[in-house]
Amino acid sequence: MDNKRVLIIEDDVEINKLLSKILEEANINSVPAYSGTEGLLQFKTNKFDLILLDLMLPGINGEEFLKELRETSLIPVIIISAKSTLDDKVGLLRLGADDYITKPFAKEEVKARVEVQLRRREFLNNKEENILVWKDLILDKKQRIVKLKEESMDLTNSEFDILQLLMENPKKVFSKRNIFEKIGKGLYLGDDNTISVHVSNIRKKFLKVTKEEYIKTVWGIGFILD
Repeated sequence: MDNKRVLIIEDDVEINKLLSKILEEANINSVPAYSGTEGLLQFKTNKFDLILLDLMLPGINGEEFLKELRETSLIPVIIISAKSTLDDKVGLLRLGADDYITKPFAKEEVKARVEVQLRRREFLNNKEENILVWKDLILDKKQRIVKLKEESMDLTNSEFDILQLLMENPKKVFSKRNIFEKIGKGLYLGDDNTISVHVSNIRKKFLKVTKEEYIKTVWGIGFILD
């Protein structure tokens, strides 16, 4: 859990310090905020992996903070509150909270729930890093799978590598030399038509699924994902 950062939004100074200490013992860094307004400012100006959120806050209260947060972010949020009814918990989970801890809380429970959310976020982040998306086109770098409009595309290794390069750099024009050398084909000799053939084959396979042209030719330069 090293290098993880948690924003603690809790107006009670002693509880805020206690939560910070619990996280510190788990080798998790924390930043305190003592109002919803301060918490929102911290979130907008710094990077965090998780938020611990009280509900009864000065300025913007917990519910308002959560509503505004969910308009732009899916960062995990654990509510820590004295409210303990089922309706309270269900309402906040539907509002976008990921977990709920009732005050007074046990140190080990806080630690365990925080670690669960951080592991889950790390897993999703790692998974997202392997997935490239462009319009209705999805490429999984790890499993080397390509889908267009949910249809699996049967690409050769070279076709896959070309498409991955273009999807990693959308709107960027690549010359045939650039593509040839970046996908590890060696030294480009100038009159080699290999890349054009591979691109043509990709287009033909895509055309069976959609009429939209994903890879466009920039005449005299090369190819671009558009």
